[in-house]
Amino acid sequence: MDKTIYPGRVRGTLTPPCSKSYAQRALAAALLSNEVSVLRNVEYCSDTRSALRCIETLGARVSRTEEDELTIEGGLAPAADVLRVGESGLAARLFTPIAALCAKPLRIEGEGSLLQRPMGMMTEPLRQLGVRVRDNDGFLPLGVCGPLRGGEVTVDGSVSSQFVTGLLLALPCAEMDTTLRVHDAVSTPYLDMTIDTAARFGVEICHNDYSEFYIPGGQRYRAASFDIEGDWSAAAMLLAAGAIAGEVTVGNLSTLSRQADTAVTTALVRAGAAVIHEAERVTASRRPLHAFEFDATHCPDLFPALAALAAAAEGVSTLRGTSRLPLKECDRAEAIRSEYGRLGIEVDTSEPDVMRIRGGSIRPATVSSHGDHRMAMSLAVAALRAEGPVTIRGAECVSKSYPGFFEDMERIKISMA
Repeated sequence: MDKTIYPGRVRGTLTPPCSKSYAQRALAAALLSNEVSVLRNVEYCSDTRSALRCIETLGARVSRTEEDELTIEGGLAPAADVLRVGESGLAARLFTPIAALCAKPLRIEGEGSLLQRPMGMMTEPLRQLGVRVRDNDGFLPLGVCGPLRGGEVTVDGSVSSQFVTGLLLALPCAEMDTTLRVHDAVSTPYLDMTIDTAARFGVEICHNDYSEFYIPGGQRYRAASFDIEGDWSAAAMLLAAGAIAGEVTVGNLSTLSRQADTAVTTALVRAGAAVIHEAERVTASRRPLHAFEFDATHCPDLFPALAALAAAAEGVSTLRGTSRLPLKECDRAEAIRSEYGRLGIEVDTSEPDVMRIRGGSIRPATVSSHGDHRMAMSLAVAALRAEGPVTIRGAECVSKSYPGFFEDMERIKISMA
């Protein structure tokens, strides 16, 4: 699907989807409980649907009791031998260790861009924990047969925190206690989300500065009932739109959230935008924007929103942490460089782990989403201050995290630029 964005000013209040990161963790924990849990404020982007499909395959009984409410009767008892994770990297790396709790061969299959994303970091640690693993040269599909027994294991955390999350949620159900050592842990706020989710279900996980985790075995997940908080990753795009082209208030946001992308408010303030925090909502308003520096190593999903912000700021902004970007839905560093280049914005990625963006005028162009939901949203936000229409090819990919993004953007547009 092609989507043409016309320049314009924005003003209004929006509520982003629920955090798919929290939703997937909560769904996994509900599966591992043998009791009945209730999750509210659940919205059905494609990644959340993938997680739902996984827990049902693994034995959960799910009822949609309200439009945004799920009742989940947990219990790990696989109903099939293939786990289909769609294009969700988190689902692949989260549910593989959980599937490995089962003394039954299970196959994990993905599709689309996920088939090119690395999964090799899971193979040896799972084997050390007693799991038989059928590898595919480090990529999906792969097969596992447990049970995951616990013990001592070391994991490379430099590529992604998602597999660590899967282990942290699965290992409390193992027979033995586990000491999990993580080298070069990245995206540590996401690990905080995992520990928080486990605690809500009555499970204890201890750690020493994210480098060593102690997980008592033989624990039981208890039922939980809570609301899934709003998604700061989606909110970052909306707040960037307000800072660039008017004023946007985003609701259902916890300013005390453990989500990594709460850091967007720091970047907005550094760029000169006006940011107001209120109870469960944040407002970003346009002011003269200037170049800023920001390290997004632990919140790499912010890069596309920060690129739109930097393109609107006077001077050269410096963003650090680009080493986290090649293994996303696309190589986001290269996608930002090429597509913003089509819009007339100079993006320099020649220095290791650094991206420099020179702000300037946005020219009309046809650009590509690269099949990446965050790239599509980033380009749409940047287009608000373009000198003419910007057409985004492959815009349907926003369904991965924010299916109603373009409709919401139209709701808050108040005039042409």
